[in-house]
Amino acid sequence: MRTLSSLWPEEAQVANRIHKLKEKVIQFGSGRFLRTFVDDFIDSANRQGIFNGRIVLVQSTSHETVKNLRLQDGLYTVWLEGLKEGHTIEKQHVISSISRALTSDQDWPEILTIAKTEDLQLVVSNTTEVGINFDGKDQIDAKPPQSFPGKLAVFLYERYRHFSGSPESGLTILPCELITDNGNRLREIILQLAQHWGLELGFSKWIERSNQFSNSLVDRIVTGRPTPGRVEQYWKRLGYRDELISVGEPYALWAIEGYKSLSDQLGFPKCQTEIIIKPDIMPYRKRKIRLLNGAHTSSASLGFLCGYDTVLEIMKSPLLSSFVETLIRHEISLGLDLDNAETECFVDQVLDRFRNPFLRHQLLDITFQSTLKWRLRVLPSILSFQQKTGQLPPRLMLGFASYLLFMRSIEQKDGKFFGHRKDSPYLILDDEALYFHQVWKEVTNNNRSDLLPLVDQICSETRLWGSDLTLLPGFVEIVLDSLTDPQQQLERLTK
Repeated sequence: MRTLSSLWPEEAQVANRIHKLKEKVIQFGSGRFLRTFVDDFIDSANRQGIFNGRIVLVQSTSHETVKNLRLQDGLYTVWLEGLKEGHTIEKQHVISSISRALTSDQDWPEILTIAKTEDLQLVVSNTTEVGINFDGKDQIDAKPPQSFPGKLAVFLYERYRHFSGSPESGLTILPCELITDNGNRLREIILQLAQHWGLELGFSKWIERSNQFSNSLVDRIVTGRPTPGRVEQYWKRLGYRDELISVGEPYALWAIEGYKSLSDQLGFPKCQTEIIIKPDIMPYRKRKIRLLNGAHTSSASLGFLCGYDTVLEIMKSPLLSSFVETLIRHEISLGLDLDNAETECFVDQVLDRFRNPFLRHQLLDITFQSTLKWRLRVLPSILSFQQKTGQLPPRLMLGFASYLLFMRSIEQKDGKFFGHRKDSPYLILDDEALYFHQVWKEVTNNNRSDLLPLVDQICSETRLWGSDLTLLPGFVEIVLDSLTDPQQQLERLTK
């Protein structure tokens, strides 16, 4: 079977033009998400003659991804598969936007050289949510600093010194980490490091005045490396072997905080309807967290306890599929103060994503840190619904009761807590697992009178929820009704 690099001459005309493009982007992170998202967008813009720039990819340490990118001349395949308006979509294309791949532990001097290039315009990153944190142990003369903000601070300081702090030498920084106000947070840490290292005041002023740190929100499901059997099926259909093939869904959204001048400056958003540049991206974040993430969180425990393992299995169940769709359309959506037409369109897209026949999104993965997710993603929808209607949303309340049942651990082993589903153990991965283990073990019978103290105690725990949920009229009673017979409640709600 041929390799991907051997096919590149077949696109000789495109290849020759793209290989001559200047390096305009430095990317911290080599994971599949960035390669199936940012690098895909830039590749598309390059092929349309719009952005006309390539990416230097930086990985923290030596990694198989960097090794394979070098072996494949920076090329790899993105394979998108899913549903759009109920129809199956499959698209495959070769990405050629990466010029070279470096590792900061071995190539730090070369990386700092890139800071001195006039063509550089953009920094992108996805170093996980933990990656954007201040590390007081970072040293400016380390080669390299340990943290991502430390590396970026040294990189920017090198650029500042080389160009004598000229305003024109500033960069646009677009972090893709999934935290609120990621751009603002990253800028704060860079300034904190500058002060911590005793750097001159001019550098901090240059950071604030000449560099644009934009908050951004990213959304596309990208799966891990396909299983050996599955990846060989992809290779057979492609007609070549690609060790870096990256599989994701067709849907994508990149919301960037900024004005039209940022779109004009970057160029590539102009040819991508999936990229939105607005002065305020909070409505898009709120919509995603409430409708997509919130629907996942509020249905995962119920679906799992009903015997299903994946989101797709839930959506194939007439009972649960109806439950999820009604929950999204008539309970979560009602609490969103967003454009109705846009929200309806987004709901349709969410349901298509849930029904994607190619994705195997495990419900147990969704239940990871459920307590925190309920507080941030779902309770705001419950409160908004109650404020607008004077009632509590019955499906979200059933989801909450199912979450409480899911958190009931039957055994503790080596500091881990396990619940039981039809006598089969499952691992509860939640920072509050010990708390729930302790409160549940006081319950000996599952009748209403024995469950009442449990529900009262959990719902009044302001440490968990930020407020006392027992003060909401009817909250405890509805949870009790669902705890005693969730299956009956589910059937009643989907009639």
